[in-house]
Amino acid sequence: MKAMILAAGRGERMRPLTDILPKPLIEVRGKALIVWHLEKLAKNGFNEVVINIAHLGYKIPEFLGDGSKWGIKISYSDEQKSGALESAGGIKKALPLLGDKPFLVLNGDIFCEYEFESSFELDEKKAHLILVPNPKHNIKGDFGIQEGVLSNQAVQMYTFSGIGYYSPSFFENIEKQKSGLALHLRKAIDKKEISGEVFTKMWHDIGTQERLQKVNDEI
Repeated sequence: MKAMILAAGRGERMRPLTDILPKPLIEVRGKALIVWHLEKLAKNGFNEVVINIAHLGYKIPEFLGDGSKWGIKISYSDEQKSGALESAGGIKKALPLLGDKPFLVLNGDIFCEYEFESSFELDEKKAHLILVPNPKHNIKGDFGIQEGVLSNQAVQMYTFSGIGYYSPSFFENIEKQKSGLALHLRKAIDKKEISGEVFTKMWHDIGTQERLQKVNDEI
C-alpha cells in the first residue's frame, strides 16, 4: 500500500513560523513533523510515499530528498504553480502517483501514536476514517459511528483525525481543482459508503503555536 502525506497548506495560524517554513517541517522535540510520519510509515511496511507541496513547497524535497534515508521512495505532487488544491483536489491530482489500489492519506500537521497499517483492507467501502475524541478546538465533532459505519448525525460525535484509507473510486467524480474533503465525505457517508474506527491514544492537531507548545511540553 502507498501512502500520501498532505503537506501543501499555508498554515496561517502558525505564522510567523510558516512565513519561512512549510508547516510539516516545523519541529516537535527537535524533529520535523513530517519526519515523524516517514519513520513510522517505513517501520510499518510502507515503501512508497507521495507528498503534495505548495506553500514554500520546494523546501520539502530539499529537506527530505528521495526518501532513501528512510528506506522508502518519495514522489512529489507539485501544486506550487496552481496554488494549494486543498485535500480532495490535492489527492485527485496525485492519483497517477498513487495508483489503482487503496492507499493511506494523512495530514502532515498531526502528531499521534496511531500505527499506520500497510495491509489494511477496505472490503466494499470507499474509505475508512480514523476518528478521535473531540479536542477543545472541535468540541462538536465531525462524524458519528455505529457498528463501524460512519454517520453525519449522532448523539456521540467524534473528530476526524486526518488519517484515512481510501479507494481510488472515492475520487472518481471529484475535479482536479481546489476542493476540501468534508463535503465529499459527507455525501458518501449518507450512502453508507464510509467505515471508521475510534482511536483513543495520543493524537494532536498542530494547528496553532499554542498547540505546538503543548505537544512539546507533554512528550
